[in-house]
Amino acid sequence: MKRLGNQTIKLDTPVSILNTACIVGPKESEGPMAQYFDKCLEDEFWGEETWEKAESKIIKETVNTLFSKSGLSSKQIDYCFAGDLLNQCISSSFGLRETNIPFFGVFGACSTFAESMCLGSLFAASGAATNILCATSSHFCSAEKQFRFPLELGNQRPPSSQWTVTGAAASILSCNGQGPFITHITPGKIVDLGITDANNMGAAMAPAFVDTLITHFQDTGRTPDYYDAIISGDLGYIGKDIATDLAKNKGVNIQKNYYDCGVLMFDKETQDTHSGGSGCACFGSIFSGYFFKQLQESKLKKILCIATGALMNATSSQQGESIPGIAHALSIEK
Repeated sequence: MKRLGNQTIKLDTPVSILNTACIVGPKESEGPMAQYFDKCLEDEFWGEETWEKAESKIIKETVNTLFSKSGLSSKQIDYCFAGDLLNQCISSSFGLRETNIPFFGVFGACSTFAESMCLGSLFAASGAATNILCATSSHFCSAEKQFRFPLELGNQRPPSSQWTVTGAAASILSCNGQGPFITHITPGKIVDLGITDANNMGAAMAPAFVDTLITHFQDTGRTPDYYDAIISGDLGYIGKDIATDLAKNKGVNIQKNYYDCGVLMFDKETQDTHSGGSGCACFGSIFSGYFFKQLQESKLKKILCIATGALMNATSSQQGESIPGIAHALSIEK
């Protein structure tokens, strides 16, 4: 491994993404990306008594689906990096407790899947592991209950709000395999420009996305044209526009090859999700479903994934704190 510039790490031995899997909820299955998901659920409970237990089941079954697709068993996985949005990452720890894999609980809010892949790729590239499991989940009902208001209250959602994706995603990183490969990672810094509105996550996270984006280009000497696609995790319509403008003000034009998973997840005209999707499973499921398939088929050969997260909780909001943002980048090449 080699340090480039201020924050970027180049993996001289790139790490292969062996395979991915994703399961999503009923609303996500009605969106334009439905064909790319491994399983679409008919309801949010999936036979469980609570939304939290349902989320644990979703991540558990997503990982089982990944094992089936990859031909590997849990005994062949050296370490697991996983996290979610619930307090103390209980969806991941409860859902994966039977795997018997050494476990790192990771929290990066909605950037958790990218953060897990960043850390996992370092383990693999260093020789500390051969196969790494990375996983994440989120659930609209459990997230609303924890971060904003219980659904029973029927609170009206403002136009800037986003819809937390119900679902889970998982990937296996390996020293073996034919790619696509993680070649560079650019861990993000905490960026806080004072946004306090918990219903406007896009505005809170966009500055962190741009900070990591600019840093990645400065560290690597690359330009936006190097990549077939630049992908943000879940800025939504409002956050995507802000990010595009902020980057342009810094002399970087990403408009022609920039995509946001929060924009791609739902149909804006028919699904009433306001500013789009969010949540750990937003980037996780869109990458594991749509973008990984595009890489496998060589329809895309070089992508820059920058997943974003809002580092807040109910307590910080109640105490009037602003919402810090984070964004972690992965350069993935076929």
